[in-house]
Amino acid sequence: MPESKLQYFKEPVTKYSLPKKFTFPFYYEPHVLCLLAVNELQEYLGNQNEWSHNFGLSSNHDGLVIGKMFGVLVVETPKGQLGYLAAFSGKLADENHHRIFVPPVFDMLTKDSFFRQEEIELNELNDKVEALENDVDFIALLDLLESRCAVALQELVVHKKKLRIEKRKRKLLREKAIIKLEPLEYGLLLKELEKKSLLEKYYHRELENYWSFQLRRLERRKKIFSKKIDRLKKIRKERSAKLQQKLFEQYQFLNQQGKRKNLIEIFLKTSQKKPPAAAGECAAPKLLQYAFSQNLKPIAMAEFWWGKSPSKEVRKHKQFYPSCQSKCKPILQHMLNCIEMDENPMLVNNAIGKEVKIIYQDAAIAVINKPEEFLSVPGVHIQDSVQTRMKQLFPEATGSLIVHRLDMATSGVMLIAKTKESHKNLQHQFINRTIKKRYVALLDGVLEKEEGTIELPLRGDIDDRPRQLVCFEHGKTAITKWQVTKLAEANRTKVYFFPLTGRTHQLRIHAAHTLGLNTAIVGDDLYGDKGSRLFLHSNFIKFRHPTTGQDVSFEVKEDF
Repeated sequence: MPESKLQYFKEPVTKYSLPKKFTFPFYYEPHVLCLLAVNELQEYLGNQNEWSHNFGLSSNHDGLVIGKMFGVLVVETPKGQLGYLAAFSGKLADENHHRIFVPPVFDMLTKDSFFRQEEIELNELNDKVEALENDVDFIALLDLLESRCAVALQELVVHKKKLRIEKRKRKLLREKAIIKLEPLEYGLLLKELEKKSLLEKYYHRELENYWSFQLRRLERRKKIFSKKIDRLKKIRKERSAKLQQKLFEQYQFLNQQGKRKNLIEIFLKTSQKKPPAAAGECAAPKLLQYAFSQNLKPIAMAEFWWGKSPSKEVRKHKQFYPSCQSKCKPILQHMLNCIEMDENPMLVNNAIGKEVKIIYQDAAIAVINKPEEFLSVPGVHIQDSVQTRMKQLFPEATGSLIVHRLDMATSGVMLIAKTKESHKNLQHQFINRTIKKRYVALLDGVLEKEEGTIELPLRGDIDDRPRQLVCFEHGKTAITKWQVTKLAEANRTKVYFFPLTGRTHQLRIHAAHTLGLNTAIVGDDLYGDKGSRLFLHSNFIKFRHPTTGQDVSFEVKEDF
């Protein structure tokens, strides 16, 4: 019988109250029991010598650094005892099974499994493709074809140029001869020139035919190799797709009612339609799967990052993070069906009772101070926003009113256009980057420098929206100038941000990322630690008034 993965707390936990509802996995504050479990797990990770994995936390390790998400699930046994389960995402030390961690939902690495066998055959196909692509005769043929194409092009270009030169010479001869020669002599000259022209054209056609024949001959030889390679690649692609389909069918997820669904069934009703790569390998599904299979009642859950941050993402060592959206959300919706959870904060309207203050207004524009936790435009679940409030306040306004946006969590100055003309004018100024903006932020740390510029291109994280990634390959340009204003208490720093571009979460990423300031904004629930609010405020804006043409500026001081 397999060894139980249930671990009991080292200290008595009867003094702690159980949560009334299960953790909402996509936005949460860890319960005290989860914190105790995490402390025990992190102590184990820091001291164990059962396996070796390069988390990038020590200078003694060389090679690939792979930080990991770990998770704990506090559970209750049928006898009412409390304990916890632990899991990791993906593989750990190139293995799926370790002593204290729950097993994977499906272990594709089992010896002699269909995956192992198919993997061997796919690797053999890869080797055959690679052997053909690196065949000495094939490479020599490609080189010869490339060089012959270059020679053919060169010869044809040179001869084409010669044709044009000879044509100009004949034209000059005709122009001079028509004046000097008698009609009979001129007629003979024209025949001679026509004969030369025809000969040169004939030679050019023959030259084209020669090279066309030579290159076609080489292309036919190349095609023999290419057909073999393409055939093997097609077989590889088809077998790989079948293997992936079979794998998806093996990942069968339980819920508390004992219902099972595989990955294909789960993702069929999503916008993705197909499961993304590595779906089902995250910590959360592993934890719940083991709990349901062992008749353990889930009480609370938490996940944290262990190791060095990846180059693209913002992941801090030991920091808590929610479950991912694209891989985990559809799976967890099935697994947590009929389990009462904490309320989804995205369904809560935090704008209730908050006022949008008007700083300035005239017939063309308004300048407002947006409160924190207040949408700029209506969301999927919540309609209350700056835009809806402005429509109520200015019912006669034309156009969409909103010229630019602030993140829901960010407070501060926003421009409102009351007319289509002013909206177009202000948008043009934003596009041309002539509008000057300044933000103030409280950072959760002390900076070594006093000022600087951050240039880190950004793109959306398709696996975990709305988070953003630093991506030098596909990201859009994002530039932020910054300047320290003062050192606050408790090792915190207040800074000014001057964004030269306006990417989603630009200031938050540029502050938190290791290649940026490596110091998150206080209260940043996506890239730092949760707090009472996000301490980021748009406190200054300067622009050209759309009707007067004069430069105007507005400042609203932060309240932190």
